[in-house]
Amino acid sequence: MALTIDQLFIGQIARSKRIFTDTDVKLCIELTNDISPIYQANEKGWENFYRKPIVPGLLTEGLITQVISQKLPGSPCILLQKELVFIHPVHAGDEVMAELEIIDINLSRNWVTQKVTCYNQTGTEVVKGQVVLLVLSNQGS
Repeated sequence: MALTIDQLFIGQIARSKRIFTDTDVKLCIELTNDISPIYQANEKGWENFYRKPIVPGLLTEGLITQVISQKLPGSPCILLQKELVFIHPVHAGDEVMAELEIIDINLSRNWVTQKVTCYNQTGTEVVKGQVVLLVLSNQGS
């Protein structure tokens, strides 16, 4: 459901979750040409940092933008700013939930600021930060 800026309120929350697969990782690598060995199994050298290959951060960011485009606000908008900290690795097979909460609304600019928190299936926080959106929907439908 697409929301206009006057239908949004501070404290409003939306969530979405997804299980990332090896196929997702392979497709992301193909599209971005990011061939880092940390995304691939049986590579040597990264084992001291991660127990198995990690999912590219771009995929988790995609889950965040999915919440924005489909749920909150779900209306046409432009991502003006994002500040994300990847605090725990995501691995293929992990289920990640992205939660976005509106923390500020600037009606004069049509800007909405959302707190971003992503958790894996064990409840471990994997990403945190915030985004600022320019909501292109008209006020007062």
